[in-house]
Amino acid sequence: MDALDDKLLTTFSGKVVRKDLLHRIKKGTNVPTFVLEFLLARYCASDDATEIQTGLEAVVETLHDNYVRADEANAAQSKVATKGRHKFIDKVHVKYVEAEKRHWAALENFNSQRIAIADKFYRDNNRLLEGGIWAEVTLAYNEIELDNYAFYIEELRPIQLTRFDFDQYVEGRKQFTRDEWLNAILRSVGLEPSKLTPRQKLHIILRLAPLTEPNFNFIELGPRGTGKSYFFSEFSPYSTLISGGQATKATLFYNNARSRIGLVGFWDTVAFDEVAGIKIKDPDTIQIMKDYLANGRFSRGVEVIADASMVFVGNIDHSIDQIVNSPRFDLFMPLPKEFDLAVMDRFACYLPGWEMLKNGSEYLTDRYGFITDYLCEAFHHQFSKTNRYEEVSQRVKLGRSVEGRDEKGIKKTLCSFLKILHPDGPPSDAEFDEYTAYAIEGRRRVKEQMNKRKPDDEFARINLSYFTAAGQEIVVYCPESKHAAATQEPQRTSLSLSAGEKSATVSDPPARVVADPVATPIVATNPTPDLPPPDPAVEKHFIIHYGDTGYSYESLVAPYLRGAKAIIVEDPYIRVTHQVQNFVRFCEAVVKHCAVKKILLITSYDDSIQLTEVEAKWNELKQSLLELDVELHIELNDKLHDREIQIDNGWTIKIGRGLDFYQKPAGRFELGVHDLSLRKCLETKVDIFRAS
Repeated sequence: MDALDDKLLTTFSGKVVRKDLLHRIKKGTNVPTFVLEFLLARYCASDDATEIQTGLEAVVETLHDNYVRADEANAAQSKVATKGRHKFIDKVHVKYVEAEKRHWAALENFNSQRIAIADKFYRDNNRLLEGGIWAEVTLAYNEIELDNYAFYIEELRPIQLTRFDFDQYVEGRKQFTRDEWLNAILRSVGLEPSKLTPRQKLHIILRLAPLTEPNFNFIELGPRGTGKSYFFSEFSPYSTLISGGQATKATLFYNNARSRIGLVGFWDTVAFDEVAGIKIKDPDTIQIMKDYLANGRFSRGVEVIADASMVFVGNIDHSIDQIVNSPRFDLFMPLPKEFDLAVMDRFACYLPGWEMLKNGSEYLTDRYGFITDYLCEAFHHQFSKTNRYEEVSQRVKLGRSVEGRDEKGIKKTLCSFLKILHPDGPPSDAEFDEYTAYAIEGRRRVKEQMNKRKPDDEFARINLSYFTAAGQEIVVYCPESKHAAATQEPQRTSLSLSAGEKSATVSDPPARVVADPVATPIVATNPTPDLPPPDPAVEKHFIIHYGDTGYSYESLVAPYLRGAKAIIVEDPYIRVTHQVQNFVRFCEAVVKHCAVKKILLITSYDDSIQLTEVEAKWNELKQSLLELDVELHIELNDKLHDREIQIDNGWTIKIGRGLDFYQKPAGRFELGVHDLSLRKCLETKVDIFRAS
């Protein structure tokens, strides 16, 4: 133990834990950090080596008995059925099923979607309904045969502090110097401060900023393996990480079909992992995101105000030196094409992820740090109940080049640093100047990249500055680009043309890029500008022969979905399980390729028993589509014989056999079981034409 360990144990007794104990257990499990520390605080709150060893054994035993891996779900269900009840540590989700007018719970690794839950649990914990929470949950077995569920939740205890005293936290902070407190925060996230440079320490604090400051939006791009997503996936129970996939306005902002706010209403921080892979089908999503990033509000029929910060993290695979010295490329290269200058301008700060250390055991601390849950409660309290913006505004004096969004981004970065490092009061002048310079650098990095992309001088005022307490004006530079002429003075494209030149809004890109004197450009040629792909939608009339492969719903309908908002499927045979599964696959193909709003299925049935069975499947699909803001309607017509797909953009697709034109696989493990393009077909005629 060192002096900081002693001070933490004395000042925050019962609220700190040895981080090396966490590392020892963490390597053997994928349980989030705050869950493990919840157990360590319960069983290892001692300095005695023997008691700690006994406590570690108790933690491991608890995880063995109560934490279920996904491949052990069947055994876990059997244990509850045999014993009558059992306690688990798992992430619990609650979903409202409209057709049944009731809520059902699901445990992430227990593999049951119909667990009965009393309303008191999700009323006391709103986040059960949006994203779920980790908890100690006691499941009991339901022996009433008439009920349509086997398990119900008997007890639920969120793995979070039940009571937090912010005044006590502030009083404890007063016992530490700024550097001691900074090191205590770094040890709390598991890193040893002595292994980090002063800049790297500030980078770590910036990663924590969205957890303390509302509507703080920042981006970090850098190499893999630097822990970018850890802070938002495992460190705090008040943040959620969206890993890849589609970012829809219904999921993120507001679901009109269910009249429910999205993730921004339930979390302090919403982070996007692998930002380059984000798929945004609906242009409205980007427009709503712009509104939200600008002022924390948006409108989707109703005016919505929310506080969640947005974080964008991803990888950058090119040499930073080459990028900053290239006139054609910038540090926003990995962003999806939908992220235009208006989105970029709303980033308060750009964290240079290429300066971070790669993850390695040599950088982990074996000292004491705050229990993660305790520190996150302090951050959450400041996120929702404290405001340092006026204090910052009265103290900071910025230079003339600092414009509206620059000023807001810089001040919000400063607010977050004061909340994290100085919850007890104002910092010294030297400390405040240090934070100001860092905040300006992060905003300048954003502005420099926009200035390289814009052909005019809208973002040309990049020399952001501030005045020190002594009255001296300091211009702040980004270290990677300070001496890069291509970034500091980017070339502007010419709009004037001589009489003999062809008309164009800007000069055409050169057929060959000449090497920069400082660095070789990343891409050497670009002979022609990008052109929109040709429309693949043409009339077709053909026969799929018996035994043919290569025909999936996606390959058949995707070329004809451009601009589609509504689709009608007429097929009398969507009755038994495999036919409903075919319809689900068809819906998957549709939502992947267009921003459809409504799907109407017109089908028929044989008897009331069959209808009851299939309605349960339809309702499950309806709920799933609603999450993507797509309405599914079912219309029954027992006189229906035709089979066709009508798209509201004018195209009609007629498949003789309807959606059920595949042969039944001979076994469960042959090609084509999951990928329909590899499955053998039955013979059928296909006509695709545009309706008159």
